Amino acid sequence: MIVPDIPQNAVAVADHYDELDPVYRRVWGEHVHHGLWETGRETGAEAVEALTGAVGDRLRLMPGEVCVDIGCGYGSTARKLAATHRVRVTGFTLSAEQAHYAAAHPAPDVDIHLRDWLVNGRTDASADAAWAIESSEHMVDKPGFFAEAHRVLSPGGRFVVCAWLAETDANGWKVRHLLEPICREGRLPSMGTREEYEAMAMAAGFTIAGYEDVSRSVARTWTICARRLVKALLLDRGTRRLALGARNRIFVLSIPRLILAYRTGAMRYGIFTLSKAREHVAPGGER
Repeated sequence: MIVPDIPQNAVAVADHYDELDPVYRRVWGEHVHHGLWETGRETGAEAVEALTGAVGDRLRLMPGEVCVDIGCGYGSTARKLAATHRVRVTGFTLSAEQAHYAAAHPAPDVDIHLRDWLVNGRTDASADAAWAIESSEHMVDKPGFFAEAHRVLSPGGRFVVCAWLAETDANGWKVRHLLEPICREGRLPSMGTREEYEAMAMAAGFTIAGYEDVSRSVARTWTICARRLVKALLLDRGTRRLALGARNRIFVLSIPRLILAYRTGAMRYGIFTLSKAREHVAPGGER
């Protein structure tokens, strides 16, 4: 597990997204996650929607199901999947600014909460499906992240996790100059490998139903973000003022690191499809 030299916590994560909210919406838009280029011909907006669609497909969502979006950002993925699959979604975010934006853009069957997933307050077995798109990285207690998802899901529930991952056995310079600074600058308490994620998921009780490394298909995200940010810095005084004076302005340095981390293989992007076992009913009806 890659751990930054300056410890990060939920308060730091919330502050990061609250302070940089105007930049995130200017550069990333409503979806604060990577795009997925399946053919290579998609626009940035189409690629972002493609990742959302890929999550929905892996979850095999059915109309009327109860779902949880862990680290929902502005609620865009929740709104999209609720509309396309006719499911009910409860989202959780640490950012007050993201929660305010979601409240100003309500949608049927979508409910967004300003609350830490690790103390989410949901009852046991209260959801049919859950997803976490690039939010597990911000969890201080990653085993607890998986354990809460397993507790909240009903037997047979599905869970998809899209995660920034460290290269397995990354060598010293990649850790020192790419992965550790990315964690520190991006307010990530830690960054795990595929193997570490799978071990934590299984320890929580999940079965690994699938895994796909889509690093090559998402890496273009950061060159697009870099171009958008440069344009915003040149043309928008508010963005320029925030980028130069914000407490969290150091995140700007992570963009070239992320581009290099993908190109060198130091960082990977994985999609995990997990399932919770169905309850076993013995002959005679005993569980």
